[in-house]
Amino acid sequence: MTPSSLASIRVAITVFPGSNCDRDMMVAVEQLTSRRPALVWHKEASLDPVDLVIVPGGFSFGDYLRCGALAGRSPIMNAVMDHAARGGAVLGVCNGFQVLTETGMLPGVLVRNAGLRFACRTVRLETCATMASPFTSGLSSGQTLDIPVAHNEGNYFADNDTLNRLADNGQIAFRYVAGDAYGPANPNGASRDIAGVLSNNGRVMGMMPHPERAVSALHGSTDGATLLLKSLEALMS
Repeated sequence: MTPSSLASIRVAITVFPGSNCDRDMMVAVEQLTSRRPALVWHKEASLDPVDLVIVPGGFSFGDYLRCGALAGRSPIMNAVMDHAARGGAVLGVCNGFQVLTETGMLPGVLVRNAGLRFACRTVRLETCATMASPFTSGLSSGQTLDIPVAHNEGNYFADNDTLNRLADNGQIAFRYVAGDAYGPANPNGASRDIAGVLSNNGRVMGMMPHPERAVSALHGSTDGATLLLKSLEALMS
């Protein structure tokens, strides 16, 4: 599809105090679709009809209590959960992934990185074989993507029963794998190298890496654009 063929897609991006990736995501989506997504303030209690809601990265509410804990209780998240309950698509990136686990829309939690160090570098992801999902349907199992991370609490954790269920159900979207010159494969100690997971219907995905930071050759990779574009195309098909 060309950007003009995606111009009818409706995307909303939530905005919280402390968000710092909402504009980056807005620019990336507009670049791919030729249509500017709506920015929706956290105090709003409703959403206009949309095809995709994106909960962006940042440090919502200064990461007080736990990362994403306060944002997960903002009025707008009730509307996002209603959207997801109707089968709507939701993508959470970095802090957005943390928010989605806080609301219970995704299983597991994100805790402090192993080594207690902020991780900020490009990582290599491997696409897993998943259930039907607009976020992975345009990617091949085993396909690798080079996308940056920037987080202090990206260590995905869940009990073994949950991890086994995610694997059995095809809900693990991406794993960290070794990449040339990128340092250790797993930047945060995440259980089973998990970098992204899907909800039990495949319509909600959370991931720690930032695809909006890999949409131009000037970024060093366009793999984020590939991921976003394939997802948008799947939602429009």
